[in-house]
Formats: sequence, C-alpha cells, structure tokens
Amino acid sequence: MTDTTQRFFVSYAGPDRAWAEWVGWQLKRAGHQIELDRWDWHTGDDFVQRMNLALERADAMVALYSSNYFATERWTREEWSARVAVRGRLVPVVIEPLAEDKIPALLAGRLRKDLHGLDETAATAALLEAVHGPNPPTGPVAFPGAASADLDVEPDPQRPRLPSSVGLPEVWNVRRRNPDFAGREAAMLQLRTGLLNGQQAVVAALHGMGGIGKTQIAVEYAHRFASQYDLVWWIDAEQADQLPVRYTELADRLGIAKSDARSEANAHTLLQHLRTRHRWLLILDNAEQPDQIEPWLPEGPGHVLITSRNPDWHGIAHHSHLDVFTRTDSLAYFQARIPGITTEQADLLAQDLGDLPLALAQAAGVLRSGMTLDRYRQLLANNTARLLQESDVRDYPAPLAATVEIAVARLTGDGHPDATALLRLGAFLGPEPIPTAWLETARPNLTTILGDPDDPMWLHNALQHLSRFGLARTDFGTFQVHRLTQAILRTQTGSDLAAAVCDDVATALTSINLGDPHSPADWPTWTSLTVHLTTPHVTTTIADRPTLRPTLSKAVAFLLASGQPRAAHDLTTALHQAWSCDLGLDHPDVLTCTEHLGHATASLGDYAKARSIIEDTFARRRRVLGEDHPDTLQSANNLANTLGELGDHAAARRMQEDVLTRRQSVLGEDHPDTLQSAGNLAGTLGALGEREAARRMQEDVLARRQSVLGEDHPDTLHSANNFANTLGVLGDHAAARRMQEDVLARRRRVLGEDHPNTLHSAGNLASTLNALGEREEARRMQEDVLARHHRVLGEDHPDTLTSANNLASTLNDLGEREEARRMQEDVLARRRRVLGEDHPNTLTSANNLASILDDLGEREEARRMHEDVLARRRCVLGEDHPDTLTSANNLAHTLSALRRHTEAVDLLKDVRARALHILGAKHPYAASVTRNLAAALIAAGRTYEAQQLTGRKPKRDKRRFGRKRQ
Repeated sequence: MTDTTQRFFVSYAGPDRAWAEWVGWQLKRAGHQIELDRWDWHTGDDFVQRMNLALERADAMVALYSSNYFATERWTREEWSARVAVRGRLVPVVIEPLAEDKIPALLAGRLRKDLHGLDETAATAALLEAVHGPNPPTGPVAFPGAASADLDVEPDPQRPRLPSSVGLPEVWNVRRRNPDFAGREAAMLQLRTGLLNGQQAVVAALHGMGGIGKTQIAVEYAHRFASQYDLVWWIDAEQADQLPVRYTELADRLGIAKSDARSEANAHTLLQHLRTRHRWLLILDNAEQPDQIEPWLPEGPGHVLITSRNPDWHGIAHHSHLDVFTRTDSLAYFQARIPGITTEQADLLAQDLGDLPLALAQAAGVLRSGMTLDRYRQLLANNTARLLQESDVRDYPAPLAATVEIAVARLTGDGHPDATALLRLGAFLGPEPIPTAWLETARPNLTTILGDPDDPMWLHNALQHLSRFGLARTDFGTFQVHRLTQAILRTQTGSDLAAAVCDDVATALTSINLGDPHSPADWPTWTSLTVHLTTPHVTTTIADRPTLRPTLSKAVAFLLASGQPRAAHDLTTALHQAWSCDLGLDHPDVLTCTEHLGHATASLGDYAKARSIIEDTFARRRRVLGEDHPDTLQSANNLANTLGELGDHAAARRMQEDVLTRRQSVLGEDHPDTLQSAGNLAGTLGALGEREAARRMQEDVLARRQSVLGEDHPDTLHSANNFANTLGVLGDHAAARRMQEDVLARRRRVLGEDHPNTLHSAGNLASTLNALGEREEARRMQEDVLARHHRVLGEDHPDTLTSANNLASTLNDLGEREEARRMQEDVLARRRRVLGEDHPNTLTSANNLASILDDLGEREEARRMHEDVLARRRCVLGEDHPDTLTSANNLAHTLSALRRHTEAVDLLKDVRARALHILGAKHPYAASVTRNLAAALIAAGRTYEAQQLTGRKPKRDKRRFGRKRQ
C-alpha cells in the first residue's frame, strides 16, 4: 500500500447501488481500497458487527446522500449516527437533488459535494476532490479514465457508468417502474452480484411460487440498473415455442432482422449479434420449461434474467429461490400503505397472510377501501378463497386465488393425479415444512393417493410436479405449501374428499416414530410434528380421533417440557373441549388433558386459574383412580407446586410431604417421580426459611438424579440449579457461581438459549455476580435475560417481573437510583396486580423499593413502606423467616437515619437474636446484623455496649438483603 492509498467504506442505500458501484470503481481506479457496506458482505453476516469492523479498518467513509439514504425506516440512520460518533473522516457526496430539511441536523452542517447533474468527467473530479481535498495527490495514483484517455485502447465494457449521465437505454421495452416496490434488498443484492460475476453471458434464474414477487424484482432491477445497459428487452417466455418470435421482434428493433426470413433464422441472427455486443440484458419472464428455454439462451458479454415457478434450472442458470417477505419487510410495507396501522396489528396480519407479497398488496388495497382490520382477518380465516379473489393490484396480472386455481388446473390437466392428491394432503396439514418420511412410511395406508403404492419414486415424481408449478417448496427431506395456497385448496375441496384427506392426515401422523417427549434428544422430531398439530384447522380436524389421543397428549407434554407454554395451553384447550364433550370429564384421557391444561396455565403465570383446574383434576382422580395411583399423586404434586407459586408455602409443604411419602411407598426412593417430589419439597423448605434442611435435601436429590437420569437430564439440571441457589442464599457465593456457570452452559446446550429454565439459570448467575461485586457483568446479563423474558413470556409473567426486580436492584447497587426506582415501582405495581398485595414476591419488590427510597433520601416514605412490608411478612411468612428479618433490619437502618436510634436498636436486637438462633453466628447475614446493631448503638450514644458486642469500635454496615429469587 502506497502512502497515498486509503481505505474507504462506501455507505449507501440499496436503491442507490448503481451509484455505489460507480463511486467504488472510481476510487479503486484512483488506487484506493474499497468496501461497500452491502456489496462485500454475505447473507447472514451480523450487520452491526460488520459495519463496526469496516469503520475500524477504514480511513474514511464516503456516504451517498439521497432521499433513500435518509428514509425514516432505513438502517442507514444507525450507520451515519455511529459513524459521526467515531474518529475518522466522513465524506458526504449528494447523488440527487435533496432538500436541506431531509438531511438530519447531526449532519446538516458538514460540507458536501454534489455529484448529480454533472457529466462523468466533472463528477469524477468532484468525487476525488471530496476525497483528497482541493489538491489531489500526484505520483503513483492513477486517475480514472487515464487508460482510455491517454492510451489507444478500447474502453472497459465492465466499467460502471455514472447513473445520472444517461437516461433509459435506447433499446428498451420494460413496463413502468412500480412506485410501491419495497423490501427485497438482500435478493436484489444477490441478483446484481451474481450477474456481475463473469465476462461472458451470465444467466440468473429467480424461482418461487406465484405471488412471491419475481416479476416485480425483475422490473425493479431493470429500472434500477438501466444506466448500466445499452439494451434491455423484456420477453414473455411462458410459451417457450414463441421465443423465436419474441427474439425476431428484438432483432427487428435492432435493424438486423430480415423480412423474408423465418423467425428461427432471425432469432439465430439475434443470438449471433449478442455474442459481440456489450451491456445488454434480456429478461425472460415466467419461463417454465428449462429444457426448451436452454437452446435459446444467448451467449456473449451480457446478462439474462429468468423468472420462473420451476426451480429446475440446475446446469442452465445461477438460480436462487425467492422466498416470502421477511417479517420486517412486511411490517414496513403495511405501515407505509395503511395509515394508522400499529406494529402489532401489522404483525398479526402479516402472519395471517404468510408474508406473501401479492397477498399483502391485496390486503392493503382492501383495507384502504374502508374494511376494518378485524373484519378482514375474520373473512381471511373463514372465507379465504372468496376474499383473495378480490384484487386491484395493478402490478400483478391476477389475484392470488386465481393464481392458485390456474396452477392447480395446469397440474391436473397435465395428468399428475398423485401430485394433485399430495398437494391436497399438504393443504390439510400445517403451513410449516412437512417431512417426506411421514408419507413414505404411511404410503401403503393412504387412500387418496391412487398410484402404485410400491412405486419407490412416487413421492419424488409428485413433488417434482408440485415444485414445477410453484405450488410447493421442496427441500431436503421436506416439502411446504404456503398457508394461503392451503386455505384456497381446502375451500375448493368437497366434503367427501375432505373427509378422506383428513383420514389420510391422521394415518400419516400415527405412523411417526416420535420418541420421548421429555428427552431433548427427541425434541427435533416432536417440533416437526407440533408445528402442524398447533395449527387451528389441523387441531379441529384430528382432535376427535381416538387413535391420535396418545400422540396428542405426548405432544402437549413436549410443548411444556420444551418451554412453549402458550402453544401447550392453546392446543390443550382445544383438545379438552373436544374430548370432554365426547368422553366425559372423568375419562382418563380427559383427566390427563386437564392436568396438562393446569400445568400450562401455571406456566403462563396465571396461578389462581391453574389452582382451580388442578384442584378439580386432583379431586376427580382421587375418586376415579384412588389416593395412591401415580396419576393422582402427580395431580397432588402439581397442586402443591401451584400453592407454593401463590405464596402459600405452608400448605404446599403439607401436601408435598404427603405426596413424597406415598411416592416412596408406591414407586420407590429413586423413581423420577419420587425425586420430583423430594426436589419440590426441598424448594418449599427453602422458601419457608429452613435453608439448611433444603440444602441437605437438594444435595441428596441431585446425587440421585445424576445417578438415575444422567448429568445433562433436564431434571438433573433443575436440581443443580436449585442447589446452587441455596448455596448462594446460605452465603457461599463462590460455590454457587461455579455451579450456576456449569448449569447455564449445560442448559444452553441441552435446552436452548430462550428456554425458561435457561433464562432462570442466567438470571440466577447474574444475581450471584452482583452479590460478588461484579455488577457491570451482572447488569449486562440481567438486561439480556429481561429482554428474552419479555419476548418469550410477556411483560406481566411472574418470571419476567423477577428479572426486572433483579435488574432494578443491580442498578441501585450501581448508583443508578432514579432508574432503579422507576423500574421497581413498575414491578411492584405489576406484581400487586398479578400476584396480590401479600404474595412473597410482591413483598420483595416493596422491600427493595423502600430501600431505594432510603438511598434517595426519601426516608419517611421508606420508613412507611418498610413498616408495612414488615407487618405483612410477619403475618404471611412468620417472625423468624429470613425475609422477615431482612425487613426488620432494613427498617432499623431507616429509623437510625431518621435519628430514631432507640427504636432501631430494639429492632436490631430482636433481629440479631433470631438470626443467631436460625443461622448461627458464622453466617454472613448474622454477622452483618451484629455490625449493624453495633453501629446503631454508637449512633444512640451507647458506645460501650457496641464495643462489648464486637470487641472493637465497629463500622456501620449499610447492606440490603432484599430477596432476589428466580
């Protein structure tokens, strides 16, 4: 690298790609190194990380200012804000007329160069002056155009043209640009990059289902890069035998056609002409027959863009599958076209429509005409085909319903009955990928597929035809039918045929070998099934089939075990409604379903409703199955857990002790259910303040589970998590940290990053780090856990509120007390509403908020709150509970600060006596209370008593012991 060489990061908005190519080319020709923010990066790269790395490497950033660049929804606002904040130069160049108020105030005062309206020579000079300053370097740097200006050589045909220097190509027949085109920047980038890779004719094929937007991308590409071509010609290629005629029209436009020649001869003349011509683009739209298209593909230094439903372009073109919009693009599309629609409304509508561009466009048109969103979604659910027949979308030739109907008619007309039958079978499953192994296994028993059941290629052939007509997407081991295509097909299927198809769906689902729903090793198989079972039309179709009841019950158990309580609740609600009507509330299958419903309800945080459901199930099982039946004991276990979640730990303890005794007798000491009861009882003992007893029990349960289930079993990890928490509560934070780090690593690997149990572990480790003084790391972890809890469980879920409580406490420890106060006030209000005034977790938040107020100097309010919490904890938890002692200790501190020293001393003496009795003199909490009492005695003028207490002049220890429980 010479002294004059610099590294530039060229920042641009996607629609300005042609400008970015020109700027990059000019700077490279000037001897510099270039990175385009989207050109040089790959799909799947972390954008923020790549941008930061590029900015670190760059000497300066060249920013291409345009209306696209400063569009409110673009990520480029993040980019220029980040760039202004870092050291280095920002080189703004304006590539189109831009009103001053369109440029953010942060950038408005910077000098910038206008490139628009200039010829190429002037624009090049302006760019280099912006980069180099008024005195460009001399010497080894080669100025743009030097080779062609000073040497007698042909201009480089690959050299980008200045976009504003030319209008549309002289030879051009592309339809007008769609002003509503949105999104698809990644697809556009992939297409442009692919077409630029090569000196000879490059053929690119975009394939995907009808309504996906293939033609729209082709039109946008032609307009966006029109300046880089001399010839752009659009050809309707649906009828491959008409290609010679279409080529003859282009040949005639170029003046090379012979009037007395046949179309084939003129077509060959055109192909020969394109071999020697640069800068041309042919667009073959809706080409469906690759073998008939291939002989007519031109060669030479130009580009061919093919759009097709058919994916079979292997060996002919660089092909890429065009998928539906990303959800981000769908939201942006709706919010730009439907005034007043909220993000939540747009998200629900996009989900209903499967993010299909044509469906989005049709929906936007209907909603703009006055229909309410709720009415549209209702019609979409109940009258899909009729609704999707309505369309005034000008840039699509037919509404979605007609597009599907035409494709199905062609499939049927071409004589592919097995493909048609397979398509209808797929329509009655869910919109997620369907494993082909299901159908291979069930094939001998499928009645609607009439071909030879022993034909080993039947499925391959059927899927090939579905893929060819864009009716299904095929991948390795799966195929997938879009949800709207499914809905249209279901409405077009008569009742008798629909019943037969549903029988085949049930047959396929009962043929699957799924494994253990509680074993993470088998979860991928269960996931592939439950994404279909939880689709409403599938649930309704198969819920009443006796052969599927065991599979459906296990599916709910999987959803609960894998941390998907909402899906479990919705599926169980539908099953319970169907089964209880047919079988009665006391049928064993219905009772199992009701048990799962109670479990799911509790997992969603609605403990009061869960209690009602579980109590009813327990009563019925006792009557039907008996006191000691394993299912009855499971209901009793679940009821005890729910009582504990409601804060009634004493009642929970009584039930858990009884269940544990019965399970030990019926099942044995080491049975997993017995260990479940022992672990639950240990947790309740800890909640009741009997922490040494809890530790001993948890240690035993952990050892047994490691022996019986293995180190990585979810139940073993649950025991290890609880044991580590108890060690922390007992003051051994170092040991707790070691165990929590191990459990977190294992849970991440076994359960996944967002499983509620993984989040518990992360939150627990963060609290331990805070206790160890590593507060910034604790804060980082707690912020991440809180964000994940918000997304996974919702804002008001008890686990989410625990995360917020813990983060607020850490913020207070970091000195960010106003933010801590705001968060804790919010948590307290939510916990009061969700859990009630006297729930232990609510009292934890009230205690922590009072301590924050004390730190902020609002001591009278702090005193009032501490007194209220102390009174409630004495009533709810008892005089000797550690949390009660914490409240008394905190109240004493506030009283001392208010100079009510005698009251503080009396309170702390009582706390100390109880702490010594319960915890022993060596426990950190007891030692801390002793120091606090000594400090209070000194403040009260009773120094001698303080010295007698500690043996030396004590220092005041202002600590917070707000309970932080996950």
